[in-house]
Amino acid sequence: MFRPAAAAVAALVSGLWFGLCAAGTSQQLNYRPIIGVLAQENLPSDQQARGSSYIAASYVKYLEGAGARVVPVRINRTEEEYVKLFNSINGLLLPGGDVDIQTSQFTRAAKIFYNLALKANDAGDYFPIWGTCQGFQQLSVLTANKNLLTLTDTKAVAFPLKFTPAAQSSRLFRTFPKDLMQSLAQQNITSNFHSWSLSMQNYSRNAKLRKFYKVLSTNTDGKKEFISTMEAYRYPFYAVQWHPEKSPFEWIDKPGMIHSTAAVTNSFYTSTFFVSEAMKSNHHFSSPMEEEKALIYNYTPVFKGIYAIFVQNYYFD
Repeated sequence: MFRPAAAAVAALVSGLWFGLCAAGTSQQLNYRPIIGVLAQENLPSDQQARGSSYIAASYVKYLEGAGARVVPVRINRTEEEYVKLFNSINGLLLPGGDVDIQTSQFTRAAKIFYNLALKANDAGDYFPIWGTCQGFQQLSVLTANKNLLTLTDTKAVAFPLKFTPAAQSSRLFRTFPKDLMQSLAQQNITSNFHSWSLSMQNYSRNAKLRKFYKVLSTNTDGKKEFISTMEAYRYPFYAVQWHPEKSPFEWIDKPGMIHSTAAVTNSFYTSTFFVSEAMKSNHHFSSPMEEEKALIYNYTPVFKGIYAIFVQNYYFD
């Protein structure tokens, strides 16, 4: 039976406090983290689109609710601009969406930040990356240097997670309380809205992916087993094929949308985990003025309507 939300939050605070205190013995934490969210090309079907790109507001709320501030990472910028921004923020979230993950401007920017993050972490400069749905897929393509995704019947459906033995000791899940892990394993509370997946077969056949990512959970559409959660072995990179941000912040009424206490609590645990990872980064803007200019507070989200895929979007030129 799922424990009341207040008790779950208390367990989260206790677990994260232990983890942060342990980390604090070797490094000073940044309690004012700023995380970049990568924008992407507007959807052709979006009649209210403005400018050339957007960020769904649910990803912003997801991070802000866990104690971070957000900076939009806009597409069509120079590599020099991206390098400067990389050195100013404390992590990057690659959101879900529907762009070409090999030729889009979203992919171009993601690749630049991915390579910068590899080099930074190799040099002891902590920089985490989180990928959700399309972001998961993008990370797999960047690591394998090829598209190994396969079609699955996973559009608008909720699943429990089939945890691998590695999940219990993983960085992502080890602070989750037992009752939440039980709910994740037994209840349909992870929202899936994707047509493409990284199958276990393709992962197992690719040496680059096997060496880079540890599989934490899988799912199946009844025909193909695909990876639903993974984290990198040596880098603070995390990827979920499902959508933790949708449960508390998106309200379209369709299959796969879950708003139960367990689903919302899971969203909070995943976001708080990633924000705690961003706290380990000491990147900062060159001045308070530069920081203020970059924050997403400078932009106004557009209400899309209760029947829209995203309740609110931020748009950018």
